Amino acid sequence: MISRRDFLQVSMAAASLYGLSGFGAWAKVAAQQALTQDQLLEFDTFGNVSIIHVTDIHAQMMPIYFREPEINIGVGSNKGHVPHLTGADFRKAYGVGEGTPAQYALTYEDFSSLAKSYGKVGGLDRVSTIINSIRADRPDALLLDGGDTWHGSLTCYKTEGQDMVNVMNALKPDAMTFHWEFTLGSERVNEIVEGLPFAALGQNIFDAEWDEPAELFKPYKFFERGGVKVAVIGQAFPYMPIANPRWMFPEYSFGIRDENMQEMVDEVRAAGAECVVCLSHNGFDVDKKMASRVKGIDVILSGHTHDALPEPVLIEKTYIVASGSNGKFVSRIDLDIRNGKMMGIKHKLIPVFSDVIAPDPVITKLIDEQRAPYKKELEEVIGKSDSLLYRRGNFSGTWDDLICEALIEEREADISMSPGVRWGPSILPGQDITREDLFNVTSMSYGEAYRTKMTGEFIHVILEDVADNIFNPDPYYQQGGDMVRTGGLNFTCDISKPQGKRISDLTLTKTGEKIEASKEYWVAGWASVNEGTEGPQIWDVVESFIRKKGTVSVSGESNVKVVGV
Repeated sequence: MISRRDFLQVSMAAASLYGLSGFGAWAKVAAQQALTQDQLLEFDTFGNVSIIHVTDIHAQMMPIYFREPEINIGVGSNKGHVPHLTGADFRKAYGVGEGTPAQYALTYEDFSSLAKSYGKVGGLDRVSTIINSIRADRPDALLLDGGDTWHGSLTCYKTEGQDMVNVMNALKPDAMTFHWEFTLGSERVNEIVEGLPFAALGQNIFDAEWDEPAELFKPYKFFERGGVKVAVIGQAFPYMPIANPRWMFPEYSFGIRDENMQEMVDEVRAAGAECVVCLSHNGFDVDKKMASRVKGIDVILSGHTHDALPEPVLIEKTYIVASGSNGKFVSRIDLDIRNGKMMGIKHKLIPVFSDVIAPDPVITKLIDEQRAPYKKELEEVIGKSDSLLYRRGNFSGTWDDLICEALIEEREADISMSPGVRWGPSILPGQDITREDLFNVTSMSYGEAYRTKMTGEFIHVILEDVADNIFNPDPYYQQGGDMVRTGGLNFTCDISKPQGKRISDLTLTKTGEKIEASKEYWVAGWASVNEGTEGPQIWDVVESFIRKKGTVSVSGESNVKVVGV
């Protein structure tokens, strides 16, 4: 019952009308003529239950550019399988043609040229238009938010998430789950959650002292939709105290807790649930493993790893849906539920082409109101980029290369480290860099840029630890984002080796000198999970660097040799 046709027909139509080459100003017009809002929203209503899924918005209320990863390595049983296919391999798997809107939306290939053709993506006023269209067709559709919502922009930082709370409340979700929200601090999170007009879910959010479910967050909620009793179970990010500062939310503990998840599934089934949906922020590979262990979940709405897949993946009897990030996509899932069983599913991953989808004026006005007090700050130009600046990829991204270079120069360090986070829009070559752009890739509540001495041995330990968080063959031990980015340091990473044996050949970039285990080096970094970290905010460090350069240029050459893939 699943077809990629609904999404890909748009790209094929555009290709046939306008060909696969020749981009520029005319091509953007051509794209807008080939792509229509009606085409993007077209859907043959199916079954009796509709679900709308958004996730990992990272406070991006405005249209942006967002490049998908070039490298996304799968390990163990996930090697060579989605979502670990990129570029041409991804296009081959899904039948995506070259030069099409689908290539632009779903891959990194020829990104800068296609971006000029097809324009920006996202914008919550455009997302609202899509939601309104689905609700017009299926008025009782469930809107579910997968988390990483109140984090990732200048206005979100300045308002402690209130800007996103205001806008998302206007979209009228039915439930959400959580990750980066907790880095606002538990006091602020509790304050917001207590006032939410919808369900805050997380079956794995526990009271740390008593090891029992936290009262403020409910494990699940029932909804009556299309004559069907639907249970939505929340699954917050399991590794909060490892990936983010534990001291910011000391009263909470997390974990996968798949045994408790099974208990919740059994409980809602016993209470009459005819359809069970898991609203997850596990990450896709963790969701796949959980689906193989927990029985009775019909659909997992996956978040955290920012994967955008044109069709669900079936594990045992559970369908897993991945809806991308940064407001770039909206998923519609129609289910046919009869006699307490799911008889069929139809899905469409809707790309939010900002020049094609008309903005909802009510939400546009609300967004403008949130941004108005900070308009001057947001729009101030601090420099320009000659290069494509992007984040994503297991080992590097040019935004991170720029941040690492800024840390070395501004903090007078030998080596720099930047966290391997996935969030952050892209900048096209020749585009101005505004303060808003800078905050979009650095904004967080613990952005201090430290400068400290580390031994070569300790640097090696850090790299090994992060590598295991990413490349452990067991998804339940994959606890981080992507590999920590480094400046001033070259090394080899052998994916095939076991824990503690993956990192070798550490050298200083400038001199080629080998890193000595007992020698100390000045290291600058940011986003330390340690309480009391001191230093200037990372956005101030990078802004100072960019202003001195005027125009920045990043080669994009990796300082990591990857083997064993």
